[in-house]
Amino acid sequence: MAEAAGRAGPDAPVPTCPDWLVRDLVRHTGGVHRWATGIVGGPRTQPWDVDLDDVVGSWPDDADLVDWFRAGHLALVATLEAADPALDCWTFLRAPSPLAMWARRQAHETTVHRVDAERATGESSPVDPPLAADGVDELLTCFVTRRGGRLRADPARTLRVAATDAPGGWQVRIGPDGVETRVASGRPAAGDLPADDDCLVKGPAADLYLALWNRRGLDGLVVDGDGEVLALFLDRVRVRWS
Repeated sequence: MAEAAGRAGPDAPVPTCPDWLVRDLVRHTGGVHRWATGIVGGPRTQPWDVDLDDVVGSWPDDADLVDWFRAGHLALVATLEAADPALDCWTFLRAPSPLAMWARRQAHETTVHRVDAERATGESSPVDPPLAADGVDELLTCFVTRRGGRLRADPARTLRVAATDAPGGWQVRIGPDGVETRVASGRPAAGDLPADDDCLVKGPAADLYLALWNRRGLDGLVVDGDGEVLALFLDRVRVRWS
């Protein structure tokens, strides 16, 4: 991400984040890294509900922006590596442990925004299938199942998501009161839409990852059944910093 941001320059538009320039993208991600470091390193057991301005204190100028980002990332990685596996700190997604949640969340925070930075240069590099499948899992089993989300349907509809190049399959039931996601093991078999699903989207894990995180279109993915169910998902699921 740092290399892409340096190539693009701070004033380059970020196509996948239409309101942002590269400067905004790098500041955001570097600020989130410092926020996460403060929670894990504290450790903080209560929500740290602050603006990034309060976390960062003083934003770097453009000449120092990439170095500032690298320093924050290094501090985050060092803090995660040094943390006790039995660490007790505040979390906001389900995970085997608080440390696992923060390591996973920051891995995908950085990966998705790396893609954003690369798109500002007109180039992109691949996302490894296991990492991509894990990012799909985080989105479908942790983010969209939280209370208060906008993803709702009445009557209920069911979306199945399947990775073709990595273990990963998910059945997402979208109801009037919330979302439930069931995880399926193994890879999808060839065939038609399963009888208990309204829509199936399948393809390479990296393509699913970027499409479901709103970083690419649906080209190259197979969509069977009622495509309006997938359209509903993509319209209502927009994970943002708040």
